[in-house]
Amino acid sequence: MVNVTLVTTPACHFCDDAHQRLHALERAGLLRLTAVPAESPQGEALIAEHRPGSFPLTLVAGRYFHAGRIPRGKLARLVDRLGAR
Repeated sequence: MVNVTLVTTPACHFCDDAHQRLHALERAGLLRLTAVPAESPQGEALIAEHRPGSFPLTLVAGRYFHAGRIPRGKLARLVDRLGAR
């Protein structure tokens, strides 16, 4: 099972949307989701490392996946890849 990290910031509707969509995939058993507040020490370290242009910052298996609203096509490809495992 792949780990997905979602770095979020308060009052971010893209963050809320990503969390809901990824949480649904977690419930389906496709991934393990960890939400990290941007203002936490871990969030600050991830932001410094990946320098996202917007939120949320999404990492898959510790690697940069996307910053900002996750496009539906990119998420669908991720789901296909995870389902094939």
